[in-house]
Amino acid sequence: MNKNVGGIDKILRIVVGVVLIGYAAAGPAMGMDTGYNVWGWVGVIPLATALINFCPAYAIFGFKTNKTSES
Repeated sequence: MNKNVGGIDKILRIVVGVVLIGYAAAGPAMGMDTGYNVWGWVGVIPLATALINFCPAYAIFGFKTNKTSES
């Protein structure tokens, strides 16, 4: 599995993932409907792809934000 997620993309994915998980966790504490917990699971996706440096969607479309050149 080649790394296809790089620098700024990785940081943005971590931030988005943490924000979505935090939004889902804060929902019940703020008296919101429990339907917000789905955003926590959606937030796991960008967080996981950032941590493993691989995005399956990027692989399908041949997109790469990692600057390292691999042959």
